[in-house]
Amino acid sequence: MITLEELAKDLRMKPDELMKESLETFLKHKLKIIESELFLLAKRYGVRNVQEFDQMIQEGKFHEEDAFEDYFKFDNLEAERELILKYIDKL
Repeated sequence: MITLEELAKDLRMKPDELMKESLETFLKHKLKIIESELFLLAKRYGVRNVQEFDQMIQEGKFHEEDAFEDYFKFDNLEAERELILKYIDKL
């Protein structure tokens, strides 16, 4: 198995620079996947965020039983997006 140091040396980079760029690329890729899933959920229900979705459920526009899984998926995806954005900012 190749080590970070070997790869960095072959790429003529510092190991910490390679690690930072790798993490940033991974996080941005993950963010794109999450945002596309959020877009599909928002489009399906005609909302912009999980708060709007929750409001529409409370107003009876969607049956809670039917939207239960999507609500929690929406909420988890938004939380994961915020976490990833926080880490991207730290890089």
